[in-house]
Amino acid sequence: AAAAEERLDSSYGSGALPEALPGLPGAPGGRPEEPPTRPAGLSRQQLEALTYLSEDGDTLVHLAIIHCVPAVALCCIAQLPREVLEIQNDLFQTPLHLAVYLEQPSVIQALIHKGVNPGLQDRNGNTPLHLACEQQYLQCAQQLLEGTATADGTTQPCGHHQDLQLQNWQGLACLHISTLKGNIPMMSLLLESGANIDVREGTSGKTPLHLAVECHNRRAVQFLLRNGAYVDAQMYNGCTPLHLAVGRKDAAIAAILSHSGADTLLRNMENETAQDLADGNDDLLALLPFDDLKISGKPVVCSE
Repeated sequence: AAAAEERLDSSYGSGALPEALPGLPGAPGGRPEEPPTRPAGLSRQQLEALTYLSEDGDTLVHLAIIHCVPAVALCCIAQLPREVLEIQNDLFQTPLHLAVYLEQPSVIQALIHKGVNPGLQDRNGNTPLHLACEQQYLQCAQQLLEGTATADGTTQPCGHHQDLQLQNWQGLACLHISTLKGNIPMMSLLLESGANIDVREGTSGKTPLHLAVECHNRRAVQFLLRNGAYVDAQMYNGCTPLHLAVGRKDAAIAAILSHSGADTLLRNMENETAQDLADGNDDLLALLPFDDLKISGKPVVCSE
């Protein structure tokens, strides 16, 4: 977010866009000019648009998006080849990153339809989909994940496969971000699109279920468990979601995990079980199954 704000601050007063717009064919308010020559099949205006770069590495498409002139952005997208539309500026942002951050759905759709790579990462390691999850722009995420419509009404995948497990430089995949935000519709969209529900983040090995427990988000915990999250997933230090719930004295979530079959006897790297962490807390101990005693495959839980 800070990177995109920095881009807006650096380019908004540059005046580069107004200077570059008049020569673009089809741009609003363009001045009539003499018939251009056509080197290598391109008009002079098209060649200028193709090669234009600001001092910050922005193409005309970047600038049109930054200045919220979608008509110009769409005109550029229609004329320029995909390779130009994938150019990254000095902050490693593509036009697609900016279109998502500034929530410009028509521009996103045009770029995806043109076949740009949605998996390019900015200087923070974020793809456009990471940004959509961070900003909680569900419509933008849907556009990034949808196939492109064909003339006969069917859909075909976009030109590039999108790796939903790809992590940014903080070690977070898109499902981690949407879980931290507690955005159930976004989480559902990602899972429907093939995201791994047990993907580990890169710093400590937490799965989305661990993160939901840390956030004390019962709805997210229940949603993940209903959709098949592994209840006994272990972090790099061996802690399960139940370790985290008990350690945070979250009796409600500890109960949900226990009733979902969480193993209270799994040990972390410090040789502690969830029961060890609950020692002395009668409220938590009352929620945890006794040892491995089960009846008809169900753990036996204390009740008053």
